Amino acid sequence: MLYTVAVVMIILWLLGLITSNTMGGFIHILLVIAIIVVLLRVING
Repeated sequence: MLYTVAVVMIILWLLGLITSNTMGGFIHILLVIAIIVVLLRVING
Protein backbone atom coordinates (compact mmCIF):
# COMPACT_ATOMS: atom_id res chain seq x y z
CA MET A 1 0.00 0.00 0.00
CA LEU A 2 2.67 2.50 1.01
CA TYR A 3 4.84 1.45 -1.92
CA THR A 4 1.95 2.20 -4.27
CA VAL A 5 1.49 5.64 -2.73
CA ALA A 6 5.21 6.34 -3.14
CA VAL A 7 5.13 5.32 -6.81
CA VAL A 8 2.07 7.49 -7.47
CA MET A 9 3.75 10.47 -5.78
CA ILE A 10 6.91 10.02 -7.87
CA ILE A 11 4.85 9.87 -11.07
CA LEU A 12 2.92 13.02 -10.11
CA TRP A 13 6.18 14.77 -9.22
CA LEU A 14 7.72 13.86 -12.59
CA LEU A 15 4.60 15.03 -14.41
CA GLY A 16 4.85 18.29 -12.49
CA LEU A 17 8.47 18.70 -13.57
CA ILE A 18 7.62 17.99 -17.20
CA THR A 19 4.70 20.44 -17.31
CA SER A 20 6.30 22.93 -14.89
CA ASN A 21 2.91 23.18 -13.25
CA THR A 22 3.40 21.97 -9.67
CA MET A 23 1.17 22.84 -6.75
CA GLY A 24 3.81 24.93 -5.02
CA GLY A 25 5.96 22.84 -2.68
CA PHE A 26 3.10 20.53 -1.67
CA ILE A 27 3.91 17.75 -4.14
CA HIS A 28 7.59 17.89 -3.17
CA ILE A 29 6.77 17.61 0.52
CA LEU A 30 4.57 14.58 -0.16
CA LEU A 31 7.32 13.03 -2.27
CA VAL A 32 9.86 13.43 0.52
CA ILE A 33 7.43 11.93 3.04
CA ALA A 34 6.75 8.98 0.71
CA ILE A 35 10.48 8.31 0.26
CA ILE A 36 11.09 8.48 4.02
CA VAL A 37 8.23 6.04 4.69
CA VAL A 38 9.52 3.58 2.08
CA LEU A 39 13.07 3.79 3.47
CA LEU A 40 11.83 3.19 7.01
CA ARG A 41 9.87 0.12 5.90
CA VAL A 42 12.89 -1.27 4.04
CA ILE A 43 15.19 -0.67 7.01
CA ASN A 44 12.76 -2.15 9.52
CA GLY A 45 12.04 -5.13 7.29
